[in-house]
Amino acid sequence: MKFSSVVVLVATACQPVNAFRISSSLRVCPTKSRLLMSTVESTSSLGFDQKYGLKINVPVYRNLNYDELREHELRNGEGSIASNGAFCTDTGIFTGRSPNDKYTVKQAPSESNMWWGKVNVPITPAVWADLKANTLSYMNTKPKQLYVFDGYCGANPKSSRKVRFITEFAWHSHFVRNMFIRPETDDEIKDFTPDFTIINSCMTTFSGYKEAGMYSENYVAFNNEEKLAIVGGPQYGGEMKKGIFSLMNYLLPLEGIMSMHCSANIGKDGSTALFFGLSGTGKTTLSADPNRYLIGDDEHGWDDEGIFNFEGGCYAKTSDLKEENEPEIFRAIRKDAILENVWIKEDGTPDYFNNEKTENGRVSYPLYHIPNFQPDGRGGHPKDILFLTCDAFGVLPPIARLDSNQAMYHFLSGFTSKVAGTERGIVEPQPTFSPCFGSAFLTLHPTVYADLLKEKLEKYGTQVYLVNTGWSGGAYGVGKRMSIKTTRACVSAILDGTAASAEWKKDPVFGFEVPTSLGEIPTSVLVARESWADKAAFDAQAAKLSSMFKENFKKYVQPGKTDYTSGGPV
Repeated sequence: MKFSSVVVLVATACQPVNAFRISSSLRVCPTKSRLLMSTVESTSSLGFDQKYGLKINVPVYRNLNYDELREHELRNGEGSIASNGAFCTDTGIFTGRSPNDKYTVKQAPSESNMWWGKVNVPITPAVWADLKANTLSYMNTKPKQLYVFDGYCGANPKSSRKVRFITEFAWHSHFVRNMFIRPETDDEIKDFTPDFTIINSCMTTFSGYKEAGMYSENYVAFNNEEKLAIVGGPQYGGEMKKGIFSLMNYLLPLEGIMSMHCSANIGKDGSTALFFGLSGTGKTTLSADPNRYLIGDDEHGWDDEGIFNFEGGCYAKTSDLKEENEPEIFRAIRKDAILENVWIKEDGTPDYFNNEKTENGRVSYPLYHIPNFQPDGRGGHPKDILFLTCDAFGVLPPIARLDSNQAMYHFLSGFTSKVAGTERGIVEPQPTFSPCFGSAFLTLHPTVYADLLKEKLEKYGTQVYLVNTGWSGGAYGVGKRMSIKTTRACVSAILDGTAASAEWKKDPVFGFEVPTSLGEIPTSVLVARESWADKAAFDAQAAKLSSMFKENFKKYVQPGKTDYTSGGPV
């Protein structure tokens, strides 16, 4: 079907000098849009009607540059500009992802590969058809304009995926332009055929959710075979970012490429390091090292050539952000960055200590806002891997060395802990276990990732360490939080090779090795038990935590899956 008065604008894909790219070649782009097509046939040339069922009768703005997006954001009333130049917006009732509203169509061939359960909730093709119809009905009638971003996920061209985002909001297009890898030439845009598409219809919901057996009227639904995802309800930008990450977690391991929820940096000597950790463990802060080059802060792949970033930007928490503590992130918040759900004072100044809107205030910015970013987004095979944990039980040492089985045990455990006061009803430390340090984004069974990681550790001689950024000298409420000085000393010792040459002894409870001395860190800190005044209380707490590890790990001992139980507590 043809429509009259359709205007399709295609802007040149532009970014500043030093922009993160697939290759190391950089270019300067003009900043103005230019009309490439203005006829009704342009809908067909984009393939929207045939490919998605989008019968577009509104202007479609494709790959706008930052200045153009800023103009549209303000014109549409989507937010404001802070005193530091960042665009500020709120994401409605969803100030974080909505994991209970995430679904995947259960059908061949992906149904035999997927890790079905609480993380990957199945829906039938019939329910998918209803959700898709709901999205298309809204997108075909309600928006006054649409925005399209075409880019890449993956800095290695051999495994990179072309991704397309179709959104109603300009700021959503701005967000994915920040977070993914931006096209470099007009030819890429002209002939772009996406490997996967997300249609974000966040201003609509699905009234038939009860009959469909869904959690709520909101949905973030994926169809692997159709290579399409649809969003209804959540305005939170992270749904698109993590949606593509989940896709990469499905596709790459099946090709023998490890996908990881971690940050990565590279030293001036070329040594690459990976940092795994759940929220609050210091993953982003510790990887943003002014003496090393940042490859990326969140999502990476590991193939036969080394490490590569999935993204072209960073997505950091802003709660309690101070320049003296995190200067790289603080200074990255400027023009072209997006502040989500951050309190803005009357004079336009962001207040990162006011969490009235949410404790999950966020900033997204292009990677080149970090001065010491790695331009090509790639590094060699990692020399060291750090598993970061915040142990509120006060049992784990500030640094421990793991063999490959122990590394897989702790990788599958993905341990950190919640403390009293963080959530209603928590009166003592509670363990949090998230397999592969990112269970919410795993699409295959966790042992698939563990087996692949172990294979790479042994093939490339990578050493894994456990670094505790939690409590010492007692549990939460008795002991003290590990000093940032101690944590940085442990990290530095790992990265500069000092830790490798230290003397180590076996921990009697967990079986991993602990250094007997390490630089200026006192032995009473290095050996967790020695930091406690009440040794009997430590022994009881250690037994308690080790039993929690064992109980949690039982779920991974299944027929046909590799059993890594031997890497756990003795």
